[in-house]
Amino acid sequence: MQTELQITVRDMDHSPALDQRIRDKVQKLERVYAPLMGCRVVAEAPHKHKHQGKHFSVRLDITVPGREIVVNNDHHEDIYVALRDAFDAAKRQLEDYAAKRRGDVKNHERGTRANGSAGEAEAEA
Repeated sequence: MQTELQITVRDMDHSPALDQRIRDKVQKLERVYAPLMGCRVVAEAPHKHKHQGKHFSVRLDITVPGREIVVNNDHHEDIYVALRDAFDAAKRQLEDYAAKRRGDVKNHERGTRANGSAGEAEAEA
């Protein structure tokens, strides 16, 4: 990674185990798409529900060449599950981005459907 990993923990204890789990997850993302330029992780417990318990929120801001990938994952009672879900979503987005960069995904012309027929806008014109 070209830029340092930034980890921010709000409204809860910052443990070495949590920090290491985040670093491990970022290393796995680098295996999916190596030229990560930066990654910012914010983990917080913003919700103060009396009847529902603590709910954790995880936000990922991942910078890759030409794009920034943002993942918000809210409302889970276990911070590690919230991290897992957020990083799984980021992995899917990185895989899609990498496929587009490699040219594996076709870019269809505007107004043309997959079967080759013109869209409604062109049919009316």
